[in-house]
Amino acid sequence: MSNADELLRIEGIRKTFPGVVALDGVDFDLRRGEVHVLLGENGAGKSTLIKMLSGAYTPDAGRILVGGEETRIQGAQDSERLGIATIYQEFNLVPDLTVAENIFLGRQPRRFGMIDRKKMEADAEVLLKRVGVNVSPRARVRDLGIARLQMVEIAKALSLDARVLIMDEPTAVLTSEEVDKLFAIVRALREDGVGIVFITHHLEEIAALGDRVTVIRDGKSVGQVPASTPEDELVRLMVGRSIEQQYPRERADRGAPLLSVEGLTRDGVFHDVGFEVHAGEVVGIAGLVGAGRTEVVRAVFGADGYDKGTVKVSGAPIAKSDVNAAMTAGIGLVPEDRKGQGLVLDASVEENLGLVTLRSATRAGLVDLKGQRESAERIAGQLGVRMAGLGQHVRTLSGGNQQKVVIGKWLLADTKVLILDEPTRGIDVGAKVEIYQLVNELTAAGAAVLMISSDLPEVLGMSDRVLVMAQGRIAGELSADEATQDAVMALAVSTPTTTSTTTTTNGTEASRGH
Repeated sequence: MSNADELLRIEGIRKTFPGVVALDGVDFDLRRGEVHVLLGENGAGKSTLIKMLSGAYTPDAGRILVGGEETRIQGAQDSERLGIATIYQEFNLVPDLTVAENIFLGRQPRRFGMIDRKKMEADAEVLLKRVGVNVSPRARVRDLGIARLQMVEIAKALSLDARVLIMDEPTAVLTSEEVDKLFAIVRALREDGVGIVFITHHLEEIAALGDRVTVIRDGKSVGQVPASTPEDELVRLMVGRSIEQQYPRERADRGAPLLSVEGLTRDGVFHDVGFEVHAGEVVGIAGLVGAGRTEVVRAVFGADGYDKGTVKVSGAPIAKSDVNAAMTAGIGLVPEDRKGQGLVLDASVEENLGLVTLRSATRAGLVDLKGQRESAERIAGQLGVRMAGLGQHVRTLSGGNQQKVVIGKWLLADTKVLILDEPTRGIDVGAKVEIYQLVNELTAAGAAVLMISSDLPEVLGMSDRVLVMAQGRIAGELSADEATQDAVMALAVSTPTTTSTTTTTNGTEASRGH
C-alpha cells in the first residue's frame, strides 16, 4: 500500500469518561476505495471512536492522521473540512425542511446575497441521482420513509465532497430489497475512491460488502482480519469466547392460555386476527414489512384502538384502547422503537426501571424511593446491565444495555405476558444471546412471550410456534418442527382472504388463508 492510498490513520487513541475507560490504545486505518468494517459488541467503543472522527469528542491520548498529516478534530466543521462525513443511526435531518435544504444546510449557494434556490435544487438533484433515489429536492423530509432518509443522508455527505464516509448501522431498519440498493451505492462509492467505515451487527453483510475488518472489544482493538473471515471467528474475536448455540431456546412446560385474542379487527389495517399464547411458551409472529404485526400487538397492549374483537388475559377481557388496563392485567410491551417509545432517554437507569411500578410504589402521594432503588439494583444486577451506576442517564448506555432496561422495567412489574417487538434490532451477537437467555428464564417461570422479529432465523430459533401474517391477517400457524424459512416465506407472500382450517404436515390443524 502506498501512502497516497491511506486516507485515515488512528494510532493509540485513548478516551476516558468519569469511571469508564471507553477507548484504550485503539489503532485503525482506512484506505482509498475500500470498505473497512468496524465490528464489536455494544459498549465496545465503536460509537466513541466515530465521535472522535466527527469532532464530538477529542482524544485524551494518541493521534489522528488524515492524508498522512497529523490533525486535531475539535468540531464538526473540522471534520467536514477534512472530508469526513458521518451518517448516524439517528438521522441528522430537519423534518420541516426540504430535501435540498437539508443537503446544503448551512452551505446554501447564494446569488446577489440571497439563497440561490434554483441552483441548490439542481445540485441536490444531481446528488440524489448519484445515490439512485427517486425523490424530489423540494419534498419535505418529514414525508420520506426510512430508506429514502438514508439516501438523503448519503447525498448530504457527498455534497461535502467526503473522502471518508462513516456509516453507523445503516441497514438496521431497511428491508432486504432496500439493503441491496444501499450496497450497490456503497460499491459505487468505493469504485469512486471513497473510503467507507462500515459499522454493522449483521455478520452476513461483512463478506458481502467489506474488504477488511477491525474488531474492538472492551475499548481495545483486538484484531484486524479479512472480510472473508468465518463468522464463528468474528464472534470469538468480538466477545472473547465462542457462542456454540446462537439461539439457545430452552423449551418449558406449556401451561394454560394466558393471552387470548379473538377476531381482532381494525378496518384497513388488520382483520379477524385470533391466537393464543400459553404459559411457558414463545410464540413468534413473522411476516413482511407492512403485514400488520406491530399494529396488532399495539392494539393488544391498548396503545392503539381496534373496531372489533376481544383481548383476554387468563380468561378475563381487557378494555380496548386502555394501556393501564392491559398493564394491570399483566401485559408488557417492549416496543420496536426502544428510544422513542420504551425509554425516557434523559432519565437515569433507576428512574427508567421504576416507570411501570411507580404507581404501585406510591402511598399517600409519596414514592417509596428506597424500595424502588433496591428493586432497580436487583434487576439491573440480574440482567447484567453494564453501567457506571443507577444514576447514569439511559441515553449514554449501549443499545443492548438500553434494551435490558426496557425489559427490566416489565420484569419488576411481574408481567405475565411480555410482547417483544424486534427485541434484538441493532444489538450485537453477545447481547442477543443474553436477551434470549432472559426469554428462557421468563418462560421457565411461567410467563408467556409474544415475539415479533424481521430476523427470520431468530423467529425460527426461539419460537415454540410461529404465526405468519400477510396483508393484515394470520396466513398460517406452524409448529417449531414445521417452521422453515421456505414455509414461513410461502405464507408471508400468500394472499389470505378467508380464514379456514388446514392440516399441516404432522397432522395438526393450523389456521391458513386461502
